[in-house]
Amino acid sequence: MKSNTNVLIALGLEGSANKVGVGVISHDLSTGAVEILSNIRHTHITPPGTGFLPRDTAAHHREHILPVLTEALKVAGIETEDIDVICYTKGPGMGAPLISVAVVARTLSLLWNKPLVGVNHCVGHIEMGRQVTGAENPVVLYVSGGNTQVIAYAEQRYRIFGETLDIAVGNCLDRFARVLNLPNDPSPGYNIEQYAKRGEKFIELPYTVKGMDVSFSGILSHIESIAPDLLSRNECTPEDLCFSLQETLFAMLVETTERAMAHIGSKEVLIVGGVGCNLRLQSMMAQMAEQRDGKVFATDERYCIDNGIMIAHAGLLAFRSGYTTPLENSTCTQRYRTDEVFVKWRE
Repeated sequence: MKSNTNVLIALGLEGSANKVGVGVISHDLSTGAVEILSNIRHTHITPPGTGFLPRDTAAHHREHILPVLTEALKVAGIETEDIDVICYTKGPGMGAPLISVAVVARTLSLLWNKPLVGVNHCVGHIEMGRQVTGAENPVVLYVSGGNTQVIAYAEQRYRIFGETLDIAVGNCLDRFARVLNLPNDPSPGYNIEQYAKRGEKFIELPYTVKGMDVSFSGILSHIESIAPDLLSRNECTPEDLCFSLQETLFAMLVETTERAMAHIGSKEVLIVGGVGCNLRLQSMMAQMAEQRDGKVFATDERYCIDNGIMIAHAGLLAFRSGYTTPLENSTCTQRYRTDEVFVKWRE
């Protein structure tokens, strides 16, 4: 039983894609201290050359959510009565996995008589990134398997400056990994990054920036069509293709991020989302930021890859500002825009 009434504790449940995660976090209202008590997750990994389907992913989440929850509570060293609020991912994400985890959140809310808070997945990434790195008011590059956005904060909203017009950058990388039959363990994007480190020959690919927006489907179609012929004639290696794809995609992201920095006069960049773990992306962004006397902030795989702690943290910030989600409104949505969220906790 917690002894300090100035401390609030949140339980966060995440399951928007192929990872199911549970995190426990505490906020000390008197000191402002934030403590991560536990952050546990389990990943649905499919065979090489395949993606993950919503139905199978949802089944994975249903199978693993209770063991992950039990471990998170054990590691945190708390009892259920210590929890002040239960937070869950409302969206965006894959419908069936989202619903599977939301059902658990609703059930716990009723069993334990705790309030609910539905959290925007992207806002969770941003707030966790700000908390871990100490970035104050950065331009945010949100890059993951399902999302690609350039974001900046203004007037209690996270405003979207630019985004993908078709598929996300992570989805582009994942789908090319299938062409090369790369393993999905620990993730296809990670394995492409390792291949790219050994690439030596740059192959020119379409570069599609439209104002502040980017497009990746044409690049993917092009490299998918040329890869078999180039490889069969030994004109390049799989490593060269991964290197060329990464360089092209990341250059597009750096360009649009720099334009947003210039627009708002910021000298900070915060990279969030699963692709944000990529060290080459961080390096390219850092080169750009240094030329502007700026700085790049990024987190490691504990926080950039989907996790429950980011949902707990963002949910607790919303809860502290007076927001809760009534049970009858505790739905999920595959399309939940970042700029729909009223960020009441920021000035």
